[in-house]
Amino acid sequence: MTEAAEAGRDTEAVSRFVESFAAQLVEAGMQRMAARVFAALLASEEGVMTSAELGEQLQISPAAVSGAVRYLAQTHMVSREREPGSRRERYRVHGDQWYEALTNREAVIKRWEVALREGVASLGPNTKAGRRMAETLAFFEFIDAEVAAMMERWKRHREERFGGSE
Repeated sequence: MTEAAEAGRDTEAVSRFVESFAAQLVEAGMQRMAARVFAALLASEEGVMTSAELGEQLQISPAAVSGAVRYLAQTHMVSREREPGSRRERYRVHGDQWYEALTNREAVIKRWEVALREGVASLGPNTKAGRRMAETLAFFEFIDAEVAAMMERWKRHREERFGGSE
């Protein structure tokens, strides 16, 4: 019996949600299998599933699950953990996965800023290309500051609404 059925949920409705949300994630740029695995984990009652459970629910191979989880772990959207008393891994989505994903993107933006500063210096700030590079750098500096402030507001909002982390 599947987890959704055990929880008294409509398995068809859950499946439709998973595929619909995954399609939205794919449209936003996420890999297809990673999107499906993420949506399935997000919709699971405990937020935790094994490779076999994911494969069964999504009708995909263990290799497809493995590749999707590798991508999701690298982007901090899921974590791997050992099943107690077993060698099997299970995969967990956390309530703060969006926070983690954005925080990870923030590190990428910082690296882009460093590269753009070097670009401005090598092109010359008074050239057309240097000005364009400086404007791009200013955009990312602005985004970086806004995301940091937004994440602080989110922490306060989350605490007020949900009483902290899982």
